[in-house]
Amino acid sequence: MSRIAMMLAACLVTSGCGYHTAGRANLLPADLRTIAVPAFVNQTQTYKIEQTLTSAVVQEFATRTKYRITTDASASDAVLHGTVLSTHTTPLTYDTRTGRASSVLVIVSMSVSLNDRQGRVLYQNPTYTFREQYQVSQELSSFFEEDSPALQRLSHEFARTLVSNILEVF
Repeated sequence: MSRIAMMLAACLVTSGCGYHTAGRANLLPADLRTIAVPAFVNQTQTYKIEQTLTSAVVQEFATRTKYRITTDASASDAVLHGTVLSTHTTPLTYDTRTGRASSVLVIVSMSVSLNDRQGRVLYQNPTYTFREQYQVSQELSSFFEEDSPALQRLSHEFARTLVSNILEVF
């Protein structure tokens, strides 16, 4: 009988340890209902990257959380501000026959902060950096720009990471 009591006690002690499954916690204030996500600021020469990133973040919040997402900061409980700080592309590999790049790495750096109505910082990360590799077509007849799909993939990965980090205040 003492063996069963010890097992029950161990279960009770370990069940309240505070650990949780990653991606399941929400450590934001309970009274937070609406988050404004205005268009991110683009400080780069990369065309419409701020629109791609903002759209991906809005979509991720809408599908993964219960928050109402808006662009109107005055009608929200918190505002998510984002700034695209830099974008770089770097050739990774070259075609030995032509000397042209055959794969490229695109790197995007961002700064993000979530502030409540009083201006209190709920989440902040001034140094997000995301990378995405893509292949460059060597066939001129079938050539198309691959950098746009690469930026789409990068944006979705950024949005997934950002929303997870905000929810867990990581």
